[in-house]
Amino acid sequence: MTTTRADASRDDTEAFRFLAWAWNVTAAKAYAEGRTPEGRLSPRAWAGFLSAIWINEDHISEVDLSAPLIAVPIPNAGPLIIDGWHRIARALREQVTELPVIILTEQEEYACRIYGGDKAPTARFR
Repeated sequence: MTTTRADASRDDTEAFRFLAWAWNVTAAKAYAEGRTPEGRLSPRAWAGFLSAIWINEDHISEVDLSAPLIAVPIPNAGPLIIDGWHRIARALREQVTELPVIILTEQEEYACRIYGGDKAPTARFR
């Protein structure tokens, strides 16, 4: 899993990759903008994923813990956080027990999904 920016020569789209799946985080943020978080989640419940996600250590202290995480429903699985892993890392370090979360709809998830599941890659990411 990685969080990366797509090739800047093409555009400045922020993307999140997880195994054979990827989402356009820029689009996800547009869907989430202005929404009230549906709930809160425990960073501790997601701590095990951090070892598999690239985290910029210098960025952790700069993130705003009041900004909601963005999660998407994964078909036949459950929600997956696609934006907010640095907030989770900071929350764990500072022993914050809950973070706000916005969960996109199935339709929004599919629109943001770059590839994975029944969507084949249409562009190559480095």
